[in-house]
Amino acid sequence: MENNETQVVQETSKFKFPSEQVELPSKGLLYPKTSPLHSGVIEMKYMTAKEEDILTNQNYISKGIVIDKLLQSLIVTKCDYDELLVGDKNAIMVAARVLGYGSDYDFTYEGNQYNIDLSDLPNIDLKEDLIEEPGVNSFKFTLPKSKNEITFKLLNGRDEKIIEGEIKGIQKINKGASPETTTRLKQMILSVNGDDDKKSIRDFVDNYMLAADSRALREYIRNIQPDIDMTFTHTTEDGVEEDVRIPINLNFFWPDLGV
Repeated sequence: MENNETQVVQETSKFKFPSEQVELPSKGLLYPKTSPLHSGVIEMKYMTAKEEDILTNQNYISKGIVIDKLLQSLIVTKCDYDELLVGDKNAIMVAARVLGYGSDYDFTYEGNQYNIDLSDLPNIDLKEDLIEEPGVNSFKFTLPKSKNEITFKLLNGRDEKIIEGEIKGIQKINKGASPETTTRLKQMILSVNGDDDKKSIRDFVDNYMLAADSRALREYIRNIQPDIDMTFTHTTEDGVEEDVRIPINLNFFWPDLGV
């Protein structure tokens, strides 16, 4: 009996999953030097029937965690998944779709049919001259109206979970509340004029941050955020061309659905 079990283990260990190296838009420069993500690449395996089971898991779908569960299953590199920056995670999601179902993505937007080759989507790489110290996720910005000096970080998956939890908590108390902007700013800002006390930062965001400064900071962050460019050119009924973010629907990971 023991010999048979040993033989099974030996045989199954011969199976090798094909994998690919995916370049991260951040180039790994914002991760600690001790992190495997600091290399700037992540290894991913091709999708199997196991991952298709994840995609159809109704519990994951209802909780809104199906994509996270899928990517965690596909990533071969031993790393802290929640450490991934949002833009890097987007690049990994697109790579997962290409490796699983190919690069052709058909979708409908405002009544028009589009076909996008996902393999052509370029990375928006991190601008290295903005980094003060490799391996440290910290940037500086002077608010244009108040002239306060801000240091901030780019959000990762762990930060997004904290933000989501805080927003849900606030909305339980006040159902009409819409605190997403201030909650995100409180999580991103590391210091104000050198003061890194969390209570001081929250007080500043709630009571002293001008709307124009908030908008300018958020725009600056959007401009420097490493990501994958998931936009396409859409022509409106008035003939105006505009860049629109590619919609992610059921077709993205189930292209045969035709929805």
